[in-house]
Amino acid sequence: MTSVITILTDYGLQDGYVASCHGVIVGISPEARIIDVCHQVPTGDVRRAAAILAQTVPHMPPAVHIAVVDPGGGARRAVAIEAGDHVFLGPDNGVLSWAVQANGGARAAYELTNEEFFHRPVAPTFHGRDVFAPVAAFLTVGRRPPELGPPIPLDRLVSLPAPTSRVREGTVEGEVLSVDGHGNTQLSVTGGDLDTLGARPGGTLVVWLGRRHVTVPFRETFAAVAPGELVAFTDSAGLLSLAVHAGDASQRLGLPPAPTCVCRSTRDPRAPHRPPVTRPPMTGTPPLQPGAARGPRGLRRPLRRAGPQRAWPYGAARVLCPLVHRYGAAIIAAA
Repeated sequence: MTSVITILTDYGLQDGYVASCHGVIVGISPEARIIDVCHQVPTGDVRRAAAILAQTVPHMPPAVHIAVVDPGGGARRAVAIEAGDHVFLGPDNGVLSWAVQANGGARAAYELTNEEFFHRPVAPTFHGRDVFAPVAAFLTVGRRPPELGPPIPLDRLVSLPAPTSRVREGTVEGEVLSVDGHGNTQLSVTGGDLDTLGARPGGTLVVWLGRRHVTVPFRETFAAVAPGELVAFTDSAGLLSLAVHAGDASQRLGLPPAPTCVCRSTRDPRAPHRPPVTRPPMTGTPPLQPGAARGPRGLRRPLRRAGPQRAWPYGAARVLCPLVHRYGAAIIAAA
C-alpha cells in the first residue's frame, strides 16, 4: 500500500487543526509522506473543494486522499472510496465525487464505523483529526479498506452535479467553477469547447456579465497582455480562465455578491439580450443535506429564451465575486 497521504480542508492555517491531523497520522505511520493540497478552501464550499481535488489528484502518485469540507458539521456518514490506485476518505456530501470520477469511478465504498481505527476520544466536531486522519494512517501500514466498515452500494454515494459546458449557436455556455487566491476566475469551458467555437489564442472573446459585457483578449498566458489588463486564457487544468495581469479579475469585474449575477457572452455586443432574473437577496448558501446531490446548484431554475421555448440552467448568486463567490453561468463567443 502507498505511504502517501494528501489532505484538503477548509480549516485554514491560523490554528492548530492541520498540525493535529499531521500529528495523529505520524503517530500511527511514522513513514507516511503527507502532502497538503489546500487548507484555504472557503468555509463550507464543497464544490470548490471538489474542483481542487479533481484537478490535483491526476498529478499524484497512488495515495490515500483526505478531503474534509463539511458544512453539515458531521451530520452525514464518513466514507472510504476506492477508485483506480487511490483511496478517498471524507464526508459523504459529494466532495470526493469529481475526483473519484476522474479516476475511473468508484470500485468499492465503505462506511467508516470500525472504531478500532479512530483516534479516541472522537470529538463530534473534528472528524478530520479523530476519524479520517487515523484511518488514512492505518491504510498506509497495511490495513485494508474492507476492514473499515460495511460496504456501501455505489449508487447510494452522494455526488455533486458535474460541471457542464455546451456549444450551440456560435457560443459556449458554461459555469463559473471557482475564483482562486489571485482572483483568477475559472470556467467549466474547456479548450476543446473553444476549438469547436473556432476561438484561438490571439483572438478576442466577448463575455456578457448581466447587462454589461467585456471584450477580452484570448491569449496563451496572462503575461501576454500589459500589467493591469484583463485577459482570457486556457489554464493548467485545460479550462478557460479570466485573469488580470498582476491584478485581481474578480475585483476588476466588480460584481457584488448578489443572486442576480450571471455571466454570458455574445458574438455581437450590440445584439439584444434578456435581463437577468430578479431574485430576493440570499443570506447564505444552504448546506448539502445527507443524501442530497444538489449543492448550491440545486437553486437553479429555468430561464426562457425568446423564440422556441427551451430552458437552460444558470448559476445562482456570488458569481465572480472575491472570497464569497459560488457559481454562475457563462456564455462565451469568439469576437
